[in-house]
Amino acid sequence: MELAIRTYIEELPDGLFLAASRHLPGLVAQGRTVAEALDIAREVARKLIEARREREGPLRLPDAGQLQDYTIVVAA
Repeated sequence: MELAIRTYIEELPDGLFLAASRHLPGLVAQGRTVAEALDIAREVARKLIEARREREGPLRLPDAGQLQDYTIVVAA
């Protein structure tokens, strides 16, 4: 099963990238590129989910096929 976890990326002052999620507490990852930060975030998320399942049972996160997020760019 694949779960959809909304994640945001922030560029840090030192040029690194921070990936985190408001939907999965504890999910924080840092990388030299956006792709690296997201790869690390996937591994951290997998470990967090495994640990939470052991303690609390099934998680209530949306299935990957249920979300369709889009970003639009608007000139202002």
